[in-house]
Amino acid sequence: MSVERFPLFPLSAHLLPEGRMALRIFEPRYVRMVKQACAENKGFVMCMLNANGDKDKNQHIHKIGTYAQVVDFDMLDDGLLGIKVAGSHLVEVNSIEVEKDGLRTGNCEALPPWQCDLAPQQIAPMDERLKEIFGNYEELAALYETPKFDCPNWVLNRWLELLPVDGSQKQHFLEQRECTSLLNYLSALIA
Repeated sequence: MSVERFPLFPLSAHLLPEGRMALRIFEPRYVRMVKQACAENKGFVMCMLNANGDKDKNQHIHKIGTYAQVVDFDMLDDGLLGIKVAGSHLVEVNSIEVEKDGLRTGNCEALPPWQCDLAPQQIAPMDERLKEIFGNYEELAALYETPKFDCPNWVLNRWLELLPVDGSQKQHFLEQRECTSLLNYLSALIA
């Protein structure tokens, strides 16, 4: 797979493939990143922060991120730039560099999609609980035009985004690139 350099947007929250997220952009380096991405019809990579990593050595950014593209933007009432992004695919990030304004970029290689051969009934009751969450949080539900509650991969990715677990734990599941262990982990938490 080819390697391409992309801007990195590290957050404590994470976006996974087919996920959506609304963001408020205010730091000049990220405003520049969004403008450039929109002008060039490209994206950037959203990465989880590593609380134990050394920021000076760029180890505060976990290695697996998600390539994302801006799908909507608006000026918010407070004058900040509001964007909605959609996750496309996982990438492995290496060779992180810091530009003059502090924007980090990295060499990103696309990773193969998860192997998830589960039948929709195998993710019960996680699919129903996720529907409840979408029903209770309008701002989350509004991000998705057509949620895929019957798609195991989609449901597992949304749970991994939403659960307040350490970024290292999320990275562990992303590195495995298969969903059975994630399903077992989530089943124990959600049941």
